[in-house]
Amino acid sequence: MRRIAVWPSTDDHLVDVQHALADEAEAEVGAHPWSAESPPAIGGCFVAFARGEAGPGRPGDRAWAAAVVWRPEGSPPARGRRVDHHLRGVPAGDEPRRADDVLTQVVTAEPVPAAYVPTMLARREGPVLAAAVLALDPVPDVLLVDSTGVDHPRRAGLAVHLGAVAGIATVGVTQHPLVASGDEPDLRRGEMTPVRVDDRLAGFWVCTKTGARPVVAHAGWRTTPETAAETVLAASTDAARTPVPLQEARRVAREARALAGAG
Repeated sequence: MRRIAVWPSTDDHLVDVQHALADEAEAEVGAHPWSAESPPAIGGCFVAFARGEAGPGRPGDRAWAAAVVWRPEGSPPARGRRVDHHLRGVPAGDEPRRADDVLTQVVTAEPVPAAYVPTMLARREGPVLAAAVLALDPVPDVLLVDSTGVDHPRRAGLAVHLGAVAGIATVGVTQHPLVASGDEPDLRRGEMTPVRVDDRLAGFWVCTKTGARPVVAHAGWRTTPETAAETVLAASTDAARTPVPLQEARRVAREARALAGAG
């Protein structure tokens, strides 16, 4: 169900929406929690900006948002997945290349409406990401978002907001917590430790690649912290730190930007 038809056009409006979303997300995950059945189709989305327009940026910056759907070939995924192997023999042409283990991919290019303001990422990236995600066919069972979820001052980061708009269960994946805290786990694939906002569990540090620093798996729309951590691990291989759907969405967005001559 899509709860929000448009993205807020001001920071004050976004703050009001985030407060409402936090309560709605808590009720939704309590009533309709998402859980994986068999190998799920896992989506990922990412925004690439034109060179010189990343960072805080400005309204009107050029952006390429990519969304992909990937399904693990086995459980756990193959340890040795190599991007070049999956792209071998696939011509780029006028479109970004598509890996042979990706079910579908979409790229949307459009200017963003706002600069980046901390805790307000939805104003800058939300509309272009939603345009790409809502065009996916098939629709993923769960979507990985390069942002936080309930680990947010108003418990409604972009992963929560995008899930509510698209009507898709979401998990946030970041390199660091936002307002949560918790000790990092041992650097062995599969190790996890909790991150909390005060006494509230918000997600987990997850070691996806032995020897590499862990990522944070954030509870998002219809996902618990435990489900978020399990999904991030299932979407990863010991060949890379970043989950495969986010790797592919990042590659596709950057290739689209390069094909447009913007970087």
